[in-house]
Amino acid sequence: MNQPAPTRPRQVTLAGWLIMIGSLIVVAMVFDRVGALHTLETRESVEKFLAEPPGSDLGVGVDGIITLLRITSMVAAGCATAAAILGYQVLRRSRSARLALTVIAVPLFLTGMVTGGFVSSVVAAAALMLWLQPSRDWFQGRSTGPGTARAATPRAQAPVAPAASPYAVAQPPAVGGPTPAPAATDLPRPTSVMRASMLTWIFSGLTAVGLLITAAVIAVSPDTVLDDVHRRTPELEEQGISDDLLLAVTFVMIAAFVLWCVAASVLAALVLRGVDWARIVLIISAAIAAAVSLVALLAGAFLLVLLLTASVATILLLVRPDTAAWFHRTR
Repeated sequence: MNQPAPTRPRQVTLAGWLIMIGSLIVVAMVFDRVGALHTLETRESVEKFLAEPPGSDLGVGVDGIITLLRITSMVAAGCATAAAILGYQVLRRSRSARLALTVIAVPLFLTGMVTGGFVSSVVAAAALMLWLQPSRDWFQGRSTGPGTARAATPRAQAPVAPAASPYAVAQPPAVGGPTPAPAATDLPRPTSVMRASMLTWIFSGLTAVGLLITAAVIAVSPDTVLDDVHRRTPELEEQGISDDLLLAVTFVMIAAFVLWCVAASVLAALVLRGVDWARIVLIISAAIAAAVSLVALLAGAFLLVLLLTASVATILLLVRPDTAAWFHRTR
């Protein structure tokens, strides 16, 4: 007979809700921060910071600091979005989600300083609570309640059925009896898994192709791109940033995003095969892509609304109860 699932400790419930609510607050604060980066008040505060040590020793202009703040905010929003999704998975006793959440808590704590650092610190502390007792026993499937000792006492030995007589006549099998229930490993794959994988393959492929075309255009006519960059940020020359450095950074970023698309496609293939850790990592990847797309939309890249929609749809498909039950079928 199957043993009942252990009761979830209050510590895990508190930590899960703190992670989800705190992460959503961080996302909201990040978008408010990004919207205020181009205000006069922000520029004045940055200029004041750069006029005195240690800001004066950095050798970076106002636009460089604002760009750094924007990138840090995008990373914080992506980590917070992923943490909110993982917090929900943690409440469903997903050990892979707990591990992924612990890894994400570190960059979330550091990049969350752009919003003050208090809420991101709460999220990181809640992630740490998941590794303490009695949370650790609950994730391992061990009961920690007062009924543990009672369940560990040996039960009375069931009476042994008498041995069958060698002269007994075999009874024919009953007709119309109850059919055995299908095994857990025989559960059919939900259509949501296929849809999530297809969305990942389609938009990862389109994004990779678009990035490669952009890299080819830059390689053929770099002057056109450089002129546009210098027209938007004329302070780059004053900061000593050469055209060769700009091109190198651009190609490195394109290569990193293409590798991200390839990795997401591989994860989608593993998800289709029923690998649970791949589902968690793909959820994190889609959450970061959604956060980056949303920040880019605020900057005017309206075409990324398609990527944002696909990322959110992939997350919703992978966190459905029937999808999670299919991935946990071998437990």
